[in-house]
Amino acid sequence: MSLPIETALEGFALGAGLIIAIGAQNAFVLRQGLIRAHVLPIVAFCAATDALLIGAGALGLGSLIAGHEVLLGYVSLAGALFLGVYGLMAARRALHPGRLLPSEAAPAPLLATLGTVAAVTLLNPHVYLDTVVLLGSISGRHPMPERLWFVGGAAIASIAWFSALGWGARLLVPVFRRPAAWRVLDGIIALVMWAIAARLVADAVTLLG
Repeated sequence: MSLPIETALEGFALGAGLIIAIGAQNAFVLRQGLIRAHVLPIVAFCAATDALLIGAGALGLGSLIAGHEVLLGYVSLAGALFLGVYGLMAARRALHPGRLLPSEAAPAPLLATLGTVAAVTLLNPHVYLDTVVLLGSISGRHPMPERLWFVGGAAIASIAWFSALGWGARLLVPVFRRPAAWRVLDGIIALVMWAIAARLVADAVTLLG
């Protein structure tokens, strides 16, 4: 039987390993941090969503999701469509940066921004596979209440990462005073979105085939 702190550290390490990666959600949070728009609600949404999904996996939802391949296939197609369109928007920004300074940027309304981050997060089936299925199955190796320590450690990793990404982005603002930096960032975001969309289409073909 592991000590609670050891179980929490295991959850933190595994959660951080899955969260800290180039992806659609992280790219969105980074860009919002750079323009300093709705950072707190975005960070709170991302961290809370991760915690809920990991907790659901620890309670056994992972096996249910893993068994519904058709549903995952259709979610993959919806996510691919959304990310493809978002990638086009990022590519357009890269070609026509417009107003660049955070103080000049006109942020989208809060509800629209939360809707976008929700779509970026929840329309990617890999989010469920990583948090609910993978972390949920690993946490299942621990008995209750140790399992709750594992979930808590993974949730803390999510909070720490999204906070660093959202508020730490402002340290890069001097770099992004140059139009070329925004062109590069939005170009990278477009490529990331399209790459993930292509992977989701491939996943959907496999799941629905």
